[in-house]
Amino acid sequence: MSDQDQGTGEDRGQDRAAATRAVLDPDADTPPRPARARPPIFLERRSYRRRRMMDAARVLPIIGAILFMVPLLWSQPDLGDPGVPMSMAVVYVFGLWALLILVAGLLSRSARRWQDEEAREPATGGGI
Repeated sequence: MSDQDQGTGEDRGQDRAAATRAVLDPDADTPPRPARARPPIFLERRSYRRRRMMDAARVLPIIGAILFMVPLLWSQPDLGDPGVPMSMAVVYVFGLWALLILVAGLLSRSARRWQDEEAREPATGGGI
């Protein structure tokens, strides 16, 4: 290696050390970074509610599966402990099933309403 190659390697090491110091010490004398356009922090109320309802629709099957497993945790009837009768477990399962159908129907109705609203709105062309 020549002397120039060694000097370049040292310069690279110094550049890395300066970059590490700049990251660890933000008050260091470094040139300011150009500002990037950030998306707005707050969303429109309608858009925010739509996203939360979509999240609820995605999580509903998972919550339903977990709730269907609850009877497995109930104590079994033994000689000394009456436990939970099978009739209660059946009522729980079918009640939960009906509740999940109701919630899914409500989420579906609201999603259909949003889709109809978007179809009625004129295209703004505000996208990229």
